[in-house]
Amino acid sequence: MDSLVSTQWLADQLGAADLVVLDASMHLPDSPRQAAQDFAAAHVPGARFLDLVSFVDPGSPVPKALPSPEQFAARLGQLGVAPSCRVVLYDDSQIRSAARAWYIFRLYGFAQVAILDGGLAKWTGEGRALESGGVSGSPVDFPVPKRAAGVRSKEDILANCASAAEQVVDARDAARFAGEEGSGSRGHIPGAANVHFTQLLTEAGTYRTPAEIAGLFQSAGIDLARPVVTSCNSGMTAAVLSFGLHLAGKDDTALYDGSWLEWGEDPQTPKQAGSGR
Repeated sequence: MDSLVSTQWLADQLGAADLVVLDASMHLPDSPRQAAQDFAAAHVPGARFLDLVSFVDPGSPVPKALPSPEQFAARLGQLGVAPSCRVVLYDDSQIRSAARAWYIFRLYGFAQVAILDGGLAKWTGEGRALESGGVSGSPVDFPVPKRAAGVRSKEDILANCASAAEQVVDARDAARFAGEEGSGSRGHIPGAANVHFTQLLTEAGTYRTPAEIAGLFQSAGIDLARPVVTSCNSGMTAAVLSFGLHLAGKDDTALYDGSWLEWGEDPQTPKQAGSGR
């Protein structure tokens, strides 16, 4: 299974015994929308609700931290997702939250996981079938996985500010990245490049081609032959960049989970304003 699947592919595969579709929608804190209510009102037939907003580690000092291995195993077990399943993730979110779920699955070594290109908006726009109400699978015992080394801490990023061993690319919009007045931001991690996550998407809401995505990063000054760390405000849209880099054939990437929520709130961390690196 490819990492990015079309609505037609999903329509053809629905009902397969090994296929699980998960709604990974999550909205910004100031949005009036509630993902759980939206799911109950309309979702892809047979889909289950991942509840991404609660899929975090509350015991971590990192804001909105990635779930622990135990939490990952428990959530998938509750949803009836076995390690042998094929999982398709989708969202109906402006922040393309399915990419965060994809990153979590990959972090814990889940073998077959994909994102539905265009999400629920494309599925609905094509007049495809929808269901309402709740959906749940039969619980399974999911083994606690090992966590891959694809996450960076604040201490890692501080060290990288001196070594520049890894390139940092920020998924926030240009105003926040630059720390413009009224943006609510003091700038960015020193030396970081900026690729707003929306640039990876077409006007139709689907992902651009691998070549186009590679070109966007290269135009921002990213050398795709060197390691990359993605960052954003809370670790959410950084995952969109990680997924885009994956589509472009680059998997030696990491994600700064604390992102600007952690970095910007610490008076001891260096900040850089302006649009340049």
